[in-house]
Amino acid sequence: MNKKTRVLVTGASRGIGLALVENFLADDDSEVVAVSRISRPERLSKAFDSRLHWITADISTDLGRQAVAGQVNQMGGLDILIHNAGALVYKPFKEIDEKDLHRVYNVNVFAPFLLTQVLMPYLGKTHVVAVSSVGGVGGSVKFPGLSAYSSSKGALNVWIEVMAAEFAGSELTFNALALGSVETEMFASAFPGAVASCSSEAMARFIVDFSRNMGDLIKGKIIPVSSSNP
Repeated sequence: MNKKTRVLVTGASRGIGLALVENFLADDDSEVVAVSRISRPERLSKAFDSRLHWITADISTDLGRQAVAGQVNQMGGLDILIHNAGALVYKPFKEIDEKDLHRVYNVNVFAPFLLTQVLMPYLGKTHVVAVSSVGGVGGSVKFPGLSAYSSSKGALNVWIEVMAAEFAGSELTFNALALGSVETEMFASAFPGAVASCSSEAMARFIVDFSRNMGDLIKGKIIPVSSSNP
């Protein structure tokens, strides 16, 4: 029997995260830990139950991260870790308060950082992929109302680059995919009325392929994946 590809996806309840879970499970060789703060969506088929481990947890808390680590320990490790969970603050700069900043940085920066720390004992030849934003890439077009969100994604991108440097001598691989306009609830909130150039399902297929096949070839890169922004 072929060894299963062990995958963890955060922010799994909707949008790209849910599509990632479904795409990985469509391949019989994948076993998936899906993490979300809310319950499992009804549309996930019960037929996948033997290979799907749904965890309802808040990974911005230590309790939530330990719950995830416990499941990964039972699986014996991870081959792919996808930091997909994200939070958006869409407000004029003058209206953003400390609570807003804490929320967006907790989810977009601190949670991936601290969850990866907790999971280190279970990471070997593992491809760690952060789902980021082209808005967090230096020199890209920026938009009003996204000072908190885009700066948090910029911090996430730099963290990925530093992790790649720190673990350059190991089998761990770190990359970030900086997405442009993708049809998600978050995109609709940030750009009301705009039409995204890519569906969540199409982007999920790309991320699955990248995370499966590119870890040995691409390391420590922030890769814009965008045909338009927005």
